[in-house]
Amino acid sequence: MSAILQNFEEYQRARIKFAQSVAELATRPQNIEIMNNAGVMQLLRPLLLDSVPSIQQTAALGLGRLANYSEDLAESIVGNDILPHLVYSLSDQNRFFKKAAAFVLRAVAKHSPDLAQAVVDSNALQSLVPCLEEFDPTVKEAAAWAIGYIAQHSPGLAQQVVDSGSVPLLVLCIQEPEISLKRISASCMGDICKHSPELAQAVVDAGAVAYLAPLITHPDAKLKRQVCGTLAQIAKHSVDLAEVVVEAEIFPSILTCLKDNDTLVKKNSATCVREISKHSPELAKLIVNSGGTAALVDYVREASSNNKLPGIMALGYIAAFSETLALAVIVSKGLLPLKDALINEPEDHIKAACVWTIGQIGRHTPDHARALAEGDILRHLLACMVHEDSSEDLKTKAKRSLKAILTKCTHLQALQPLLRDSPVKVQKYILRQFAQLLPHDIDARRSFVQSGGFQFLQELNETVGGKLSEFIVQINNCYPPEVVEYYSPSYSKTLIQKIDEYMPSNM
Repeated sequence: MSAILQNFEEYQRARIKFAQSVAELATRPQNIEIMNNAGVMQLLRPLLLDSVPSIQQTAALGLGRLANYSEDLAESIVGNDILPHLVYSLSDQNRFFKKAAAFVLRAVAKHSPDLAQAVVDSNALQSLVPCLEEFDPTVKEAAAWAIGYIAQHSPGLAQQVVDSGSVPLLVLCIQEPEISLKRISASCMGDICKHSPELAQAVVDAGAVAYLAPLITHPDAKLKRQVCGTLAQIAKHSVDLAEVVVEAEIFPSILTCLKDNDTLVKKNSATCVREISKHSPELAKLIVNSGGTAALVDYVREASSNNKLPGIMALGYIAAFSETLALAVIVSKGLLPLKDALINEPEDHIKAACVWTIGQIGRHTPDHARALAEGDILRHLLACMVHEDSSEDLKTKAKRSLKAILTKCTHLQALQPLLRDSPVKVQKYILRQFAQLLPHDIDARRSFVQSGGFQFLQELNETVGGKLSEFIVQINNCYPPEVVEYYSPSYSKTLIQKIDEYMPSNM
């Protein structure tokens, strides 16, 4: 009798050893291909239905690690019909297996929309959603993580997640004391919200914002990252959703996050402010009145590379709405960090954001344009426009911003240096300003001659036509004919000719 049972015990020990060895070997990337070629999937599959719970759990853990490694191995799990075994066992096994099974589903779903859809088609959501109500918080966490990885890929998948009834349970999970569960729940809701206003509204209707907003001040940095990111995903879709976020009294707390020690907390909070600021003048004004412009300016100054982007964009959105709001950006010393980013950031998309924001600030009135001119920013806008290595998007945005600012700029001294280096399209806007302003300003007329601008204008008149010639004629009419003749390129030739023709009286 004992000899017979011994065979069963040895077989069980062998299964345990095999499952544990595979799970351990799967932690090292160099072993993955060898195990896959040896048919590890087919060998682990029956162990998911083993009579010994510990073997089931370890086999699921091994499969999860394999699926996590690459999309091909995740597809292999789907192809070997392993998902139905997992889903079947998920509903009636112990908490350890549920965690391992949810890990496998997450590892498969994360790679692509098709694999996530395969997880949904295996009825995984019907088994994962009840796990959000488990007593063990680690089971809830594993289920929320898997659900988030399904929702992240597309609006269709996120809608299936919402239809499964998971959102109210995620809102309950975020109220649990465990910080890691709060993080995953917030992240999952962000993955749902990001796709469309309707999906964001579903999360809002479940009462999520009221529980997310207070967590902005939580001491845990990773939780704050997720909370700020999720609030940004809600606010970005519409004025109404942005107002829901604002009404949860996130200001001025979220501005404090712009000074956080964690880089991602700062970036996500700046992103949230940006998504709120873009919708309406009222929301932009609320941000300004909360001290938001100064906080954003400091953020842009201190952040590096791509992290600057949400702050730069937020300042642009605020400035776009009215001259008062644009002035608030100028008064908060916002031009200096924008100019610095325009000069020193190597990435064209960051420069393009700076150029756009500068255009939104300077397009309102002559005073706004003068602030940019006195800050020596116009020259750098022009450099972005004419530089051969600039992207087409950067060149286009630089041209638009320059045009908007130049049509408002009455600070002629700042415009003169641009005249020589600008292409004809920009010279047209500069000369139009001179043609409008010189007739009424004697000091400007004198300065234009003394700086060499008037002489350059006569040289330019030799080579251009059309609208430029019209503006040059208007400017020349501001000066006596003798001055115009003196500075024209042909005047020296005329003098030489007169010398040649002149006959001294004593000869």
